[in-house]
Amino acid sequence: MEHPRSISAGTVAVLALAAVPFIPGAVDNYLFFYLFLVFVHITLAQSWNLVAGYTGQISLAQHAFFGVGGYTTAIISTTWLADGHFYFNPATMLASGIAAAIFAALIGIPLLSKLAGDYFALGTLGFGEIVRVALIKGGSVTGGSFGIAMSSEPFETLAPHYWVGLAFAVFATLLVWALIRSRAGLALMAIREDPLAASANGVNVLLYKVFAFATGGFLAGIAGSLYAFYVFAVSPGGFLSLNWTLYPILMTVMGGSGTILGPVIGAFVMTAVFSAANVWLPAAHPILSGGLIILVMLFMPDGILRMGGARRRKAAAAP
Repeated sequence: MEHPRSISAGTVAVLALAAVPFIPGAVDNYLFFYLFLVFVHITLAQSWNLVAGYTGQISLAQHAFFGVGGYTTAIISTTWLADGHFYFNPATMLASGIAAAIFAALIGIPLLSKLAGDYFALGTLGFGEIVRVALIKGGSVTGGSFGIAMSSEPFETLAPHYWVGLAFAVFATLLVWALIRSRAGLALMAIREDPLAASANGVNVLLYKVFAFATGGFLAGIAGSLYAFYVFAVSPGGFLSLNWTLYPILMTVMGGSGTILGPVIGAFVMTAVFSAANVWLPAAHPILSGGLIILVMLFMPDGILRMGGARRRKAAAAP
């Protein structure tokens, strides 16, 4: 059971963030855009955290689900809702998440039934490449290598993106929190620790793995939908970039994989680092990203939230 003070602190933090757009000049400040990116990254990081942190399945396909969500939004917005009622249409955003979840389930069943560990990770990476090529070769439906442009006429302020992003980040975090405290969450963590033992105790391992994978795909899909409404254009290069997979992994691992607040902390820290690098070291940004991934894996494998526990274990093990 969560400590009441932790719940109260979280509620106050969310309310404070929700009030930021009402501060004079806040919407035009770069910090406002930074917070919007943090919310997108939290949603994505929680999608990977559920699959890898709590189920033990290392996925390298979050960029594919992010792209499917973005493209679903763009296709619906430029066809069925081309009359201008597409802007932040909740049904469109929900459909984008569901489309990504369906893709995740369809690819998850064959992969998760046959592969595990590194082989599963490589399989998901291959799936992402298949999605990228399919979107490039999609002709008029997907816009080929140029993608699909949406009308930016409804855009007046970044405030709606900010609030929807905050809502998605809170939803993703609460969803993971609720799942891991349910019977399904216990099953997922049992699978992470020992799939054979979980199966021997009556857990349908494949069903729960696919469930987690599809739920993670849903969260990545709605994040892609939100980002599509921000850029008003989707393309294979912008939405199928491996950054949309690598960044959430780095953020989750840095904050603490398999924890609720780890992805949140990691998103705030790493989004700040990458934003600063984009401004001051744009040419070296890819090198910085790769270097940070290596450093985090080497020196902070347990994440920020577990640093104290790791130090105590090392001290106890020392002669």
